[in-house]
Amino acid sequence: MSHEVESFLAYIASEKGLSENTVHAYKSDLENLQEFLGKKALSDVKEKDLVRFFSEINGKGWASSTKARLQVTLKVFYRFIKREGWIETDPTLALEQPAVWQKVPEVLSLDEVIALIHAPDPKTLIGARDRAIFEVLYATGIRVSELCSLKLQDVDESVVRVVGKGRKERYVPIGKAAIEALDHYLIHHRGEGGENRPLFLTKQGKGIDRVTVWGRIKHYAKKAGITKSISPHTLRHSFATHLLDHGADLRVIQEMLGHASIKTTDRYTHLSQKKLRDAFDAFHPKP
Repeated sequence: MSHEVESFLAYIASEKGLSENTVHAYKSDLENLQEFLGKKALSDVKEKDLVRFFSEINGKGWASSTKARLQVTLKVFYRFIKREGWIETDPTLALEQPAVWQKVPEVLSLDEVIALIHAPDPKTLIGARDRAIFEVLYATGIRVSELCSLKLQDVDESVVRVVGKGRKERYVPIGKAAIEALDHYLIHHRGEGGENRPLFLTKQGKGIDRVTVWGRIKHYAKKAGITKSISPHTLRHSFATHLLDHGADLRVIQEMLGHASIKTTDRYTHLSQKKLRDAFDAFHPKP
């Protein structure tokens, strides 16, 4: 498996919160394309290669739903590796635009968030780091890639400086519990390092990556008895949903999440409406 594919699969699992089955399906789609290409790398694909690939797929009589998913896979994969700077031109631009990831992933209850945060042992280096990571993710709603790029100088006692998509900078408030967890990690476990050194480090002293964070959340979710399929992005969704449930303005949530469009943030209102509907169906005294 190429570095591009590995990074992409980690991205859709850790940042987009897609299920293991969906990640496996996307991996299979990319393997099908690679098999068609032979020795040619996925990063060297041109528009004409994809035209030939889909012509072959159409001749095999695949289900329309499978072909639609394949189209989504390639769209998102090439958009991702272009954004990462691994290709200059997206070869899927001529493909029809699919609707991607409209489903809102799992959201944790407050009790589940607390159980997850308390699962790491803060007396150990890794436990202190992981608890601080979970506290920061839930307290700020930042993306896991944004968390991994944080430097020591980006956090003060009340706000976090975040560099998001398109190198756009925003400042997000951070609560007391997250700051205390960060201070404990920094004072007792992180060790020396300049302000430009990554905030969260591996045992080897390197900056942590989203694949590692994803793995740690999976590990602690199991330890905490959480049966939902979760990822780092689950804490981002939980952050936004809990704010909305407690009366926060949608525009404020949009600003904190770093969404370019209010339409992206608006899906949380649909989630809350579903919760209201579920509560009504469960508790309303029907005649």
